[in-house]
Amino acid sequence: MSDMATPRTILLTAAQATVRWLAAQRVVVDGAQVPYFAGAWAIFGHGNVAGLGEALHAAGDALPTWRAHNEQAMAHAAIAYAKQMRRRRAMVCTSSIGPGATNMVTAAALAHVNRLPVLFLPGDVYAGRRPDPVLQQLESGADGTASVNDCFRPVSRYFDRITRPEQILDALPRAVTVLRDPALCGPATLAFCQDVQAEAFDFPASFFEPVLWPERRQPADEAALRALLEAVRRSQRPLLVCGGGVAYSGAEAALSALATATGLPVAETQAGKGTLPWNHPRNLGAIGVTGSTAANAAAQAADLVVGIGTRLQDFTTGSRSLFPQARLFQVNVQPLDAHKHGATAVVGDARLVLETLREGLGDWRVDEGVAQRDAAAVAAWNEQVDAATAPGAAGEAPSDAQVLGAVQAAVDDDAIVVCAAGGLPGELHKLWRTASPRGYHVEYGYSCMGYEIAGALGVKMAEPDREVVVLVGDGSYLMMNSELATSVMLGLKLVVVVLDNRGFGCIDRLQRATGGAGFNNLLADARHARLAPVDFAAHARSLGALAEHVSGVAQLGEALARARVADRSAVVVIDTDPSRTTEAGGWWWDVAVPEVSDRTEVNVARQAYEAGVPLKRNQP
Repeated sequence: MSDMATPRTILLTAAQATVRWLAAQRVVVDGAQVPYFAGAWAIFGHGNVAGLGEALHAAGDALPTWRAHNEQAMAHAAIAYAKQMRRRRAMVCTSSIGPGATNMVTAAALAHVNRLPVLFLPGDVYAGRRPDPVLQQLESGADGTASVNDCFRPVSRYFDRITRPEQILDALPRAVTVLRDPALCGPATLAFCQDVQAEAFDFPASFFEPVLWPERRQPADEAALRALLEAVRRSQRPLLVCGGGVAYSGAEAALSALATATGLPVAETQAGKGTLPWNHPRNLGAIGVTGSTAANAAAQAADLVVGIGTRLQDFTTGSRSLFPQARLFQVNVQPLDAHKHGATAVVGDARLVLETLREGLGDWRVDEGVAQRDAAAVAAWNEQVDAATAPGAAGEAPSDAQVLGAVQAAVDDDAIVVCAAGGLPGELHKLWRTASPRGYHVEYGYSCMGYEIAGALGVKMAEPDREVVVLVGDGSYLMMNSELATSVMLGLKLVVVVLDNRGFGCIDRLQRATGGAGFNNLLADARHARLAPVDFAAHARSLGALAEHVSGVAQLGEALARARVADRSAVVVIDTDPSRTTEAGGWWWDVAVPEVSDRTEVNVARQAYEAGVPLKRNQP
């Protein structure tokens, strides 16, 4: 009798069914079962307000909806949330057809590069084509099926276009399968035709039953593990290079146990920074173009380099110049990454591999002489960090490094620092001392200007009890600042430090280093009728934040103390010197210089470049 009373189908619109299904997905985080989708970011328009908007309103707290001010920014917030949550949870982003959709394409590329989960539900054209061309519809004379949402195809790990309600029965599980897969993880896009959102269908009731998605950990092949263990045992100067995959795997404790027991030295990529506390005895610091002298010296001398959860991009490898003597192993769940640069591939989960290494190496340890040389190099590097971050002379514009030193001194060890593009990520990679897990959140895979404040909003949603400190240059602030208002509206407090060097100082330095004249980077070097004095503090106040401008590093600490006890997001602005950067550390980076030029400086730079390439670059 009970079976007869239970409806086997439920009549819902495609949008209602989508939202109900999304709200029913579950995962286990820290021992507790929680919804996989923490909520949805939405900016509504004619392409999604009537369908998805109605469905999200009805869902209420089962799938909470937040309003943002910019579609790219809300997607950055969703992506940052997923990163801070170690990819264990994700968010949904929905926009209208047209510019709302294409605004999210940049964020989709960021998520793709960084292997981070986010579900995009952009509105799309009418599947039935009755009102074509509907407002904002792209028309192609060669392809009647084309829409602006096709821009998502190359930057999505999974793409589908929903042209019939029943298609979601397959499309939604496929999308989440990709979001949850450790190797395939990245953005999924379901372009949702706006007429289909509103169409009803008798969906199976079983489709909406809660689903618990298990955590997947891929074990490595036994032969590959044996080869790695043997290579470590035979090595005299090994080095572990740890990337974001260590954090996504939750392998920090396993890494610490291995390094402590064996003395294996560890160097950190941007995404891997903080996988060990900065003062762990075997942490050599940042590696590569923005690396420490200790880590880069160890890389040059290494006879074995083991990458763990890293993409080995050019900043990490010094454009493939940093490991000239080493045999390379790559531990990664993604086979594409595991086989890079001729590495011996170990395709598997970082935590499982690290635990296997710890058990398999037994009482093996790195030679004590090597460990002592590493320790001396780290001590020397820490002296360089102290010197770079110490306050300068009174009255002079501080360097970025001096500002970082003041911010580091003002916040607790548990604070999370957020940054993205320009010169600041390089200084942070070298100089910031990360003491707590997930305390370093820098988006440098895509190096996307404008990520900083929006990303920090997502970080704060993931960890509301921790202080979130944003470091952002004036260029990135001007590019995207709207979610500062959202942080005030949602009561998600951020402490934002704006470093004003009056332009794009990082690229100006690169331009000059390659022989170019100062051109179109600093505001003073750009074509202009007049230079407008931008009052960043006044602008931040207009968005509802507290804000003040300080005259130097000495006042910065006092302002940060006020910001930290404020009742809402607070912004501190400080002028900095665009020409100064930390000379200590670092490594060669392949930036091509023009072969011919009318400028003597460019020709000189080209000669230096040509001399450096054959000396520095390793062949794959």
